[in-house]
Amino acid sequence: MDEPRTTEDDGQNVPAGQLPAEIKSWTAGDVRQWILGLSSVDSECADALYNQKITGESLLLLDKSDLKDVGIELGPSKIIIHKRDELIKLKEEQLNAPGTQSGGKCKPYPFIRFHEAYRYRENSSLDVPESGPSNLIEPCHEFKAYINTENATKDGKMKKFTDEVIRFGAACMNCRSNGTIHFGVGDKPDYTHGQILGTSVDDTEAFGNALIDAIEGHFEHKHVEAAKRCIKPPRFVEVLRPDMTSAEKYVIEVDIEPASTVCEESFYSINNMDTRKSRKKKQREANDNAKECKFFYIRDGSSSVDLFAQDTSNRRMEKYNKYVAEDIPKNSTMRKEAEEKHLTVVKNSVQGSKLCEMITGASHSLDKSHFERYVLVANKSHPVQLESLAFLREMDLTAVLDFDPESEEKGLKQFFEDRNTNVHTPAEYKITEAVEDLARKLKLTRITSWVFCNGVTNREDPSDIDSWLTMKGSSIRDVISFLCRGEVLPPKKFLVIFLLLSDVCGNKDPMLEAFNMFLQELRGTGQVLCICENERSFLCWRDLIETRYGVNISERCIYKLSFAEINGTVLSLWSNNRRSIRFLPCGGGSKVIFTKKVEGSLDTLSVLCVNQCDGGSDDKALIEERFYKGGKVSWWNFYFSEQPGSMPFIKRDKFAYILETIIPDLCSLRKACVLFNVQHLPGCGGSTLAMHVLWELKDKFRCAVLKDKTADKTEIARQVVQLLTYETTKQSPPLPVLLMIDDFEDKNTVCDLQQTIEEECLKKILGFKSPQVIILNCMRAEVWEQTEATANTVFIGNKLSEQEQRLFQTKLEEIEKIYKNAETFYGFMILKKNFSPDYIRGVAKNTLKNFNLHHKQAQLIAVMFLLDFYGNSAKLSVPLCETFLGLQTQSNSTSCKVEDGFGKFATILTRCVVQAKVVFEAVRVFHPSMAEHCLDELTHTYSVSKAEIINLLLTEDKFYECIQGKEKLMQDVHNMLVRRCLSWFSPLIEAISNETPGSEETVLFNAAKRFEKHAVIAQLLSRYHYIKKKNFTEAKEWAKQARELEKDNSYICDTSAQVLKHELRHAITNDKDDPIKPHSLGRYLKMAESATDAFRQTQAIAKKENAQRLQSKGDYSPYNTAGCLGEVQVGVIVIELLEKIPVFSLDQIRQNILSRVLSGSLKIQNVCANDTLKHKHVNYYHVLQEFTEFLSNLKVNIRKQFDFLDCFFVNLGQFFDQKDIREARTQQELFSCFKRYVDFFCKTDASDLIRNKNLHDMLKARTFLEKNKADTYSGLLQYLSKTNSGPIMENIVCQYYRIRKICCSLRDDVNLIYACVVLSVVKPESQHKMPYNELIRVLGSVLGRPIPQSENLAVHFIAVVLLWPDRHSVGITTGKLRSYLSQLKSTFTNEMKSVYNGKRPVAHFYLGKKQGYDRLICRKDIEKCVEPDQNTFQWENGKIWKHGGVRQLLYRVEGEVKDNYILADTADPEVKVEVSPLFKKLLTGRGGHRVSFFVGFTIKGPVAIDIE
Repeated sequence: MDEPRTTEDDGQNVPAGQLPAEIKSWTAGDVRQWILGLSSVDSECADALYNQKITGESLLLLDKSDLKDVGIELGPSKIIIHKRDELIKLKEEQLNAPGTQSGGKCKPYPFIRFHEAYRYRENSSLDVPESGPSNLIEPCHEFKAYINTENATKDGKMKKFTDEVIRFGAACMNCRSNGTIHFGVGDKPDYTHGQILGTSVDDTEAFGNALIDAIEGHFEHKHVEAAKRCIKPPRFVEVLRPDMTSAEKYVIEVDIEPASTVCEESFYSINNMDTRKSRKKKQREANDNAKECKFFYIRDGSSSVDLFAQDTSNRRMEKYNKYVAEDIPKNSTMRKEAEEKHLTVVKNSVQGSKLCEMITGASHSLDKSHFERYVLVANKSHPVQLESLAFLREMDLTAVLDFDPESEEKGLKQFFEDRNTNVHTPAEYKITEAVEDLARKLKLTRITSWVFCNGVTNREDPSDIDSWLTMKGSSIRDVISFLCRGEVLPPKKFLVIFLLLSDVCGNKDPMLEAFNMFLQELRGTGQVLCICENERSFLCWRDLIETRYGVNISERCIYKLSFAEINGTVLSLWSNNRRSIRFLPCGGGSKVIFTKKVEGSLDTLSVLCVNQCDGGSDDKALIEERFYKGGKVSWWNFYFSEQPGSMPFIKRDKFAYILETIIPDLCSLRKACVLFNVQHLPGCGGSTLAMHVLWELKDKFRCAVLKDKTADKTEIARQVVQLLTYETTKQSPPLPVLLMIDDFEDKNTVCDLQQTIEEECLKKILGFKSPQVIILNCMRAEVWEQTEATANTVFIGNKLSEQEQRLFQTKLEEIEKIYKNAETFYGFMILKKNFSPDYIRGVAKNTLKNFNLHHKQAQLIAVMFLLDFYGNSAKLSVPLCETFLGLQTQSNSTSCKVEDGFGKFATILTRCVVQAKVVFEAVRVFHPSMAEHCLDELTHTYSVSKAEIINLLLTEDKFYECIQGKEKLMQDVHNMLVRRCLSWFSPLIEAISNETPGSEETVLFNAAKRFEKHAVIAQLLSRYHYIKKKNFTEAKEWAKQARELEKDNSYICDTSAQVLKHELRHAITNDKDDPIKPHSLGRYLKMAESATDAFRQTQAIAKKENAQRLQSKGDYSPYNTAGCLGEVQVGVIVIELLEKIPVFSLDQIRQNILSRVLSGSLKIQNVCANDTLKHKHVNYYHVLQEFTEFLSNLKVNIRKQFDFLDCFFVNLGQFFDQKDIREARTQQELFSCFKRYVDFFCKTDASDLIRNKNLHDMLKARTFLEKNKADTYSGLLQYLSKTNSGPIMENIVCQYYRIRKICCSLRDDVNLIYACVVLSVVKPESQHKMPYNELIRVLGSVLGRPIPQSENLAVHFIAVVLLWPDRHSVGITTGKLRSYLSQLKSTFTNEMKSVYNGKRPVAHFYLGKKQGYDRLICRKDIEKCVEPDQNTFQWENGKIWKHGGVRQLLYRVEGEVKDNYILADTADPEVKVEVSPLFKKLLTGRGGHRVSFFVGFTIKGPVAIDIE
């Protein structure tokens, strides 16, 4: 029953709680009492209505005339009617108010528990009634709203609380029944029965103290201690709003437990409602005859009844006497029996083993769980629970769906603060791009994704139960649907754990909705585990699910274990190694703890700790078998080999060389990041050697393996430097990181990564004097020939040395003693037998015996052979294989394993983990050589062609279903088809063409259907048609389709141009007419014009691409020169075409005429006018005149491309000194075209200059210079790197002398300066070079004249080189050096910015110690100081600058470090020159620090090298 409530704001002073809630049920006395409470209405009015027997029902029908009839005047009448209407309205508002609406049922807080993780939800209703005793153990309940206490005094509020507790407590004790009284829980009529309201509590301690005082004051002295033991301290249960945030209110509960051992047969009366102190004070003041009031309460139904209450019949007193005499002994006996019965109920639970079974998928070990992934779904937690949830932090959860909006502040998310997590909103899971791209962006399967499913404090408002499904349900369905997709998590291999940290009682609870979503996505409960804190929580959860969805969840629930028991059970499922603390090395042999959070944040790296395998493993045999059969080596293999009784791991010959020579040598360098290579043939143990090196050095370096080579290199660099600097101080410098990277296909990508790591080191670490990161690049070799080790590269081939053979033989003997199936250890045996083809062929033949391609496992293994050999050891995901083979995968370890599905072929397969956009488990052929021989066996023995296999792979839809590894497979298939080396087509297409000619066309058409949105496939088909089929119409269609798919790709655009070029060449070659007919000439020239336009479009797109790459600062792809080369090639074809027509093919003179026409110096009309056979050639002239503009500019346009490409290749080099195969081929083709150009346009050579006295000296000289590419500064600079270029350079200088005597332009003077400088370098003793002082004078003259834009770069570059001040040139011409340098930089940016991305300006000269010409040092001079075979490596790592001979040659400049440059000192104190570091990382000092360095001169300006 609720307590009296006084309403003050409605003008009524009557205790509303004393009147029935329904006005209709009021008696006449109730109406009188109500009227007496109205102000301005006297008692006569109340009596008048009472005398008329006006009840509540009649009160509702009264109007003013009725009141007048009974003698009530107008004034009081209006007040009575108005107050009645207000009361009716108030009642209606109360009934319709949100606070009075039901929020679902909930269970009461567990009896006699004080630390349960339990909260009430506002406006929900307790599902227990107010009641009297039942079985004495089940508590009876009483509800008190306790909400209208705002205006009450503190003492009054506390008195109300204690009075009700004492009354209820005494009643329960006399009945011997457990009971709970709830404050902050409403009741009818104002609220729903048991409605959770909550009340504000400022001081919880005050309630406890007040209750103790009340017990002492109310109970007789002899019963005080018993009462204290029976009446428990108050419990404060937090109240949550419907949206699960804190309402900052509590339900105050007091439990009563009258234990039989405490109460025995006592009975408890209580004194009046004063405390003992008050009573004693009053006793002293009162009359000694005053009678003290006493009360004797018992529970009577839902009320506490006082048997001492005065009644004229004395029936209550009789009842009291009877109760004391009969009921108290009876109740005491019943209480004792009930307690004994309750204690004998022992719950025999097997849920501990059930939990182990379900959470591991029956493997009983989380280290080798059937489940690869875990998803957690949790609701609001309580602080007392968190200490028992440590097991969650060890589980590498893929995702957490958190329904607690306050989790980040005081819940589960806060508990995970020492773990690395990514917080995501549900909206981020909406599929707006490729599924695996989205998974990669979310870093799913790498870092735990934390999804707040009901908002989060301060960021998104939560929703209450009723509105959650509408407001947030759709976005959470997106999350759940995404997680359950086959491409994201492996089907039947992930477990969804519902962790009920709070009770789920409402049928609209978000947890229930989430369960339904998973139920639909997973099509059952086999992948669901529900963990409830207690049976009460479980029963509610079970009943709701069964009611709503008709599913019995009991078998998938754990509810009889406490969270502490669950925590211990799950943690025990991890191995000791998994649970152990991991350590990283520090300087001086010390170690630091490697925290889980930091380890989780380094998600691109697999970090090797000092104590990596401490704790051991029970799976030694399994791990070693997998390795010997061809699986990838693991750290465990090295660990096992170090244990007592084991044979040491085989150390390859190069192992000691790396440890004793390469690593120390690298550590002596002064670069932030250095690199060395382990080049190996596939399957030869290169990766194993690299990992062995890391294992050996794990105490001296911080070692890590790059897990995901496709990760963003900036992120990789950040994580590497984070590992480097973790827990380091200025006093303890960091140990270097030894980073192993594996299987990169392009060395440029490796160099880009190295560069990015260096830049990151520069940001974080200043003043390093040795390498901070050493990259061990494990890369497949391109050639099979064994090569000797160099200073930065070792080669692992397929031939073991004699020492290695002895070690392998000894190891084999050890293996055979331990393993009975050693004959199946093919990976080990292939190495042991030196890659014997006979051995591999024998294994292949035996394995493939009775091969039948109609069988599923045969089809799949054939595909895997193809993928492994032609797809760079590509793999197939386990789920994909299971789907293809039709295996019925179950959600536990009893499921059929994929190896079983392969049957006998399983012996040549091994499992691995693929680090793609989504991490997944896969299978692969254990060795590439095995795949190769198996393909040969299929071809020769079973007539299964490669075309047949690839067509199966392209046309079978099961390979491309929504399943893990699908996108990686598509990439691998795509690469097999399109990736080529030096030929027109990929090795697979070439092999198919050779094996089954013509079938490659079907393969390509099937590829186009499978990859219909891939421009490169359409490009491939276009190339196939114009090269192989000579079907140019079809080629154009495919090229057009490719352009439509990728409009702004210069390589795709180039294909369109190539089709036109090849069509032109094919048409001319196959033209049988001699001479070519005029109409054919017109068609060919039109084709040439179209091809030229297409190549120019390619050039424009290439420049646009490069500009975009430059802005992005993350793409180092170089400028595509194909459009420039293509235009030159078309020009050469046109020349060859025109030479075949009668107009120009009769004699040498006519060819000279053609040369003049194409040079623009002779018009077609003039040729026609002077042609004696023009009547015969008239049709040719008509055609030629149509293309006048195209033809007259042909030489100029060809020459323009030659000059541009010369400038590009001469002035811009690779970031690292390495060959670019594509660039080399371009230069080779360019050389051929230039040779043809020279043969046509430059008819005179050196002998002509002597013999032909009729030619003008000027023409002869210029022809010679053009022929030798000596008429441009970039052409002249080429001679710096040519062999034996002295004589030709002398001749070139002489020609420029000759030109100067006749007529000299500014360009001629500039070229003469370059020619003399180059001659001085390539042949210092030559007498033909201009005296140095005279050269400086000529340069000064040039600088004093107006300089055309086209000459700016050449002029200012050589000015900076020659005018760098020395002690002899101070004050002569160096004053404007800084101005020349500024102009050089701006000109370079304007002319080269669209093409220099991915390139580094080449240093043509270096500043030497001598004077004049002799102070200019070129690269060849430096290379003479070191061994020829060490050149490349020493240039790459900068070691060449430390060589004594080099340091003797070069002059060391000093300067002051500024922001991104050095202000260099010169011999002239007034001249300070800005010098950029070759790489930013070379600036090791901060602003203002003094440094010294060598100077190199590039077309972009001087650069600082070897900064110290």
